[in-house]
Amino acid sequence: MDDANSNKEKLVVEVVAAHNLMPKDGEGSSSPFVEVEFENQRLRTQVKYKDLNPVWNQKLVFHVKDVADLPYRTIQINVFNEKRSSNSRNFLGKVMVSGASIAKEGEEVAQLYTLDKRSLFSHIRGEISLKFYLSTKETVKEMTDTPLSGPSSSKKNKKLQQQGPPMVVHQQQQAVTQNNNHNKTHHHPTPQHAKPGETNDIKPVVITAGHGPAIPVAGGGGVPVGMGGFRNVFSGGSSEFSLKETSPHLGGGVLHRDKTSSTYDLVEQMQYLYVRILKCRDVSAASGSEIMAEVKLGNYRGITKRVSANAPEWDQVFAFSKDCIQSSMAEIAVKEKDKDEFLGRVWFDLSEVPSRVPPDSQLAPQWHRMEDKKGDKSKAGEIMVSVWFGTQADEAFAEAWHSKAANVHFDGLSSIKSKVYLSPKLWYFRVSIIEAQDIVPGEKGAAMVRFPELSVKAQVGNQVFRTRTAQASQSRSLSNPYWNEDLMFVVAEPFEDYLLVSVEDRVAPGRDEVVGRVLLPVSQIEQRTDDKPVGSRWFNIDNHFGNAGEPKIVSRFGSRIHLRVSLEGGYHVLDETTMYSSDVRPTAKQLWKPHIGVLEMGILGATGLIPIKLKEGKGGGSTDSYCVAKYGHKWVRTRTVVDSLSPKWNEQYTWEVFDPCTVITIGVFDNSRVDKTTTNAGGGSRDSRIGKVRIRLSTLESDRVYTHSYPLLMLHTTGVKKMGELHLAVRFSCANMGNMLTIYSLPMLPKMHYVHPLAVNQLDNLRYQAMNVVAGRMSRAEPPLGREVVEYMLDHDSHMWSMRRSKANFFRLMSVLSSFVAMGRFIESIRNWNKPVYSTIVTVIFLMLVSFPELIIPLVLLYMAFVGIWRYRSRPRHPPHMDTRLSHAETVYSDELDEEFDSFPTSRSAEVVRMRYDRLRSVAGRIQTVVGDMASQGERLQALLSWRDPRATFLFVSFCLFAAVGFYFVPTKAVVALLGLYVLRPPKFRSKLPSKALSFFRRLPTKADSFL
Repeated sequence: MDDANSNKEKLVVEVVAAHNLMPKDGEGSSSPFVEVEFENQRLRTQVKYKDLNPVWNQKLVFHVKDVADLPYRTIQINVFNEKRSSNSRNFLGKVMVSGASIAKEGEEVAQLYTLDKRSLFSHIRGEISLKFYLSTKETVKEMTDTPLSGPSSSKKNKKLQQQGPPMVVHQQQQAVTQNNNHNKTHHHPTPQHAKPGETNDIKPVVITAGHGPAIPVAGGGGVPVGMGGFRNVFSGGSSEFSLKETSPHLGGGVLHRDKTSSTYDLVEQMQYLYVRILKCRDVSAASGSEIMAEVKLGNYRGITKRVSANAPEWDQVFAFSKDCIQSSMAEIAVKEKDKDEFLGRVWFDLSEVPSRVPPDSQLAPQWHRMEDKKGDKSKAGEIMVSVWFGTQADEAFAEAWHSKAANVHFDGLSSIKSKVYLSPKLWYFRVSIIEAQDIVPGEKGAAMVRFPELSVKAQVGNQVFRTRTAQASQSRSLSNPYWNEDLMFVVAEPFEDYLLVSVEDRVAPGRDEVVGRVLLPVSQIEQRTDDKPVGSRWFNIDNHFGNAGEPKIVSRFGSRIHLRVSLEGGYHVLDETTMYSSDVRPTAKQLWKPHIGVLEMGILGATGLIPIKLKEGKGGGSTDSYCVAKYGHKWVRTRTVVDSLSPKWNEQYTWEVFDPCTVITIGVFDNSRVDKTTTNAGGGSRDSRIGKVRIRLSTLESDRVYTHSYPLLMLHTTGVKKMGELHLAVRFSCANMGNMLTIYSLPMLPKMHYVHPLAVNQLDNLRYQAMNVVAGRMSRAEPPLGREVVEYMLDHDSHMWSMRRSKANFFRLMSVLSSFVAMGRFIESIRNWNKPVYSTIVTVIFLMLVSFPELIIPLVLLYMAFVGIWRYRSRPRHPPHMDTRLSHAETVYSDELDEEFDSFPTSRSAEVVRMRYDRLRSVAGRIQTVVGDMASQGERLQALLSWRDPRATFLFVSFCLFAAVGFYFVPTKAVVALLGLYVLRPPKFRSKLPSKALSFFRRLPTKADSFL
């Protein structure tokens, strides 16, 4: 290097890693290397042998002639597979990067680029992570540009790779190897950090077999890798988001099982001391005063409600957790209101308290004589109580006052109890507006000079829909408008709403005048369960309303409207997204089929919750968490565990299952109504979200108990955050396997959804209305289930735009198509005769199938059956869970998250909206280009016979005529065999130029020439 150029800025291209490359060596792998070309300089990295997810972390330094011209230059990066058997290489993909994206030293970040094709029919897949920046410290190493040579050179390069690479690459390879070994033994990888001497900021990655979606890499965030199996782990990041199998002592363990084990065998037994206080008598209290009972157990104290001393009855139950008992005696005292001195008290020795196990009957309460302050039992009266030890299976558990809720104010006591809610029975309400007769338009004085613009507005509750304006017709008068439109509403039982149909005339822009209306009670509407037509009826329109002082309109004929109304019981009212539906039964109960199984779930507890509330005057925070599970019409809510970051609920619930291809949703929330002395970080009285878990029943094996710890993940504007872990025990029991297997051949939705389908936009609107109805009914329960809880459980915002979701869905699609691409790659390798033995075998099999075509379908089916049986050994053993990598939640950009959490319509500034709009335009431009290319290929097919290009069509028609004669005389088997042999011919008999047929097809015209 010249001394004059030593202080000039150099272009540094740091090749970090590649992911999910296409296998090109004929053995299911590749030996990739990267070649970078810039201003007639060409450098390459080392070869990574047999690695589809290579990690290089290698810097390539280039001279820059003029830094000012750098934005107008282009850097070309090519990825090749080195073929050790010949002096050739396979193309794995390329990337073209503009010089305008090059950063300064210290500001560079790793960027993920998708490998592009070299031609339309190239078979390429994978991504590459690169860094570009300018530096004056780096020196150009000409030795990096290693010429491509034969096998001897490949061996030499391999030896140099193992012995002589820079320290950074060597240490990185050690980290990858170590993590890979850990992954093979199914242990969580431990983060491996770079040593002080290393300059790279990319963490080691875990590379496993199989392919997974690619993740954009933020600055220094990690390297994209391919993942396989059920556990997708990023070293140092994603292991905390993984699913963990637990081993709780369900049902009390083997040595402590009791008669409730068969009923409560999915939860851990929790022992409680129950104290039931019914009433007292002969208490020496002042006449007309109020008295109350107090239960003391160590530092815990429970107080009953205040009742009149004339008839003191409480009938209240107190539950003290056995783990928190700090005394061997329980004291029950009776006191007057606002007085500290007791009127009488009684003591119970806990060592003498009996234990009760359901289904034994409840312990009978007894009268106990109390003693006064002097210890005298003759004048203090008697109190009726019962004391026993029990578990959470006790009937008194749900309504009992719990010792851990001692600090809950009186208004919040009702909100901490466990409850079961039932969703209202929802119906679709169809209103067909057909026509009207003898309508008198608004503003009668101007009726002769203005054409009436009549429309119909229908309203049920807060749901309002409007028809289009009736069009003029020569066969109908102006007073007889015709619409023939269907409007759909969502109503719930019991039917308390009314249908209000109003005929309106637009007399001015933005001003509609009601010219008549009809009021119908929904409870009197006909219900139907099939597709039989419902008869229509004429209803008289009331046009005498408004000011009572106005005279009634005198008309010869009364106005009327033609309607067809019905309650549709054959549909399933969707109140949740179709992807996460928990119930697909029709509304009408007579159409229900017997259940096929039972789902049992034990909600054990949570660990590691993040504090949600801030305590006033105290350091730290607290969480008052409860759990909500929703499946079908049944919602369950556990009790609220007060002020605990590791709550234990241990409550078990059961649901009937009518379809195995459904999803149960479990959410964890913080109760905002518990303590008035805390401040909710989310503001207001809304219950804060902690996390959510979904479990698809079809992924569970029958009669197996799954005990796992699910990560509770929340996406915030700052990124994904783990809020804790939820411990569940799940069992799906099947009554009749034959009935369950039959379900898989039935339609997913009821018959009416296919006979009279609803539009997609209409279904989205009806789902929103159904969610509002459910949220309104749940908020009227006691304790109420807040609207924010219902919306979160039903995924009310799943239809909103999100750049993160769009990327995730795109890579999901690419993952699905990757198998077809891999098949094409395999066929291409056979055609290239990379492995002559395999190519020969495929050629022989092809000729055999051409000779005996009846074997094609059986062999394909046998192959698929064999693959399914072979993969049974590696089947998933755990239920699926929230995958941050699949969701693109770990490395999403902050601005994209801010856009996702933005309100609709937007509340951001004009500059931010403009920037996001430009970004959306750039993404849409790429999609537009791809769609245009696909349309061009289809238009070329149409142009074969359209005579748009008369010479091309003449050639194609002539070829078809000669080919028809040839196929008539030559057997089809011979033609197929010759064509297959021609395609599979060895490369030495081929030309590198495109085939004549492909060249002819590419020359056909498209309609793109007519674009403006």
